[in-house]
Amino acid sequence: MPELPEVETTLRGISPAVVGATITGFEVRNTALRWPVPVGQLQKLTGQTVSKAERRAKYLLLHTAAGTILLHLGMSGSLRILQTGQVAGKHDHLDIEFDGQQLVRLNDPRRFGCCLLIQSPVSEHKLLSNLGPEPLTEDFNAHYLFSRSRGRRVTIKSLIMDSTIVVGVGNIYASESLFLAGIRPTLAAKRLSRKRHHLLADAIKHVLQKAIKAGGTSLSDFSGTDGKPGYFSQQLHVYGRSGEPCSTCMTTIQSKVIAQRNTYFCPVCQRF
Repeated sequence: MPELPEVETTLRGISPAVVGATITGFEVRNTALRWPVPVGQLQKLTGQTVSKAERRAKYLLLHTAAGTILLHLGMSGSLRILQTGQVAGKHDHLDIEFDGQQLVRLNDPRRFGCCLLIQSPVSEHKLLSNLGPEPLTEDFNAHYLFSRSRGRRVTIKSLIMDSTIVVGVGNIYASESLFLAGIRPTLAAKRLSRKRHHLLADAIKHVLQKAIKAGGTSLSDFSGTDGKPGYFSQQLHVYGRSGEPCSTCMTTIQSKVIAQRNTYFCPVCQRF
């Protein structure tokens, strides 16, 4: 599913077209997404100008003076910037139409995405209020991570995938970050040393920055707003490589299910 780098790539793709543009309407072909699309509420934004577009965790936020559109790509969704009049496909569930004959189209084959309207303070919305810090900000660092891991019996991989601890570190990037930091994903969070917390916090930032630069990861059907796939999959060291040799030491990459997610690691490079 799209993770932080994919959502950030999408944000950067749509921002030039939507920020400063005026909403001229909505065309909703299917309201049955993860939550029902509030068509009537959204139509009230017609005539409003998008003042800012931003990402919070895996959510995209389009701000106007009359409310904020919250978009989520679900497991397989994507957004496209298109010219009005282009025929919609089977899974093109809604369009946000703008002046200048442009629109943002949500394609979501599995329908786990969403399009909602927030009219109260954005940070207080139930989907956003309990989220941890963004991993690429100064609020997320070794000191913070160390303090949140104290006394925690969960594995370190489960900890960094907990969105109340830090947002956006999904399965792919958790596995890659732990490899870069030399930490075994099965280690209990409370046993991780302060030094290893520094390595892990830095690794998370490094891996996410590289993934964003590469346009995300295309392991299934993700592509950016231009329709092109992300290329970070070509740089993966462990994720999805069970049974293959480690790129560093040639030891066979192993996999293990942690918290119902496949986890990949090198037993030699990740000893701690």
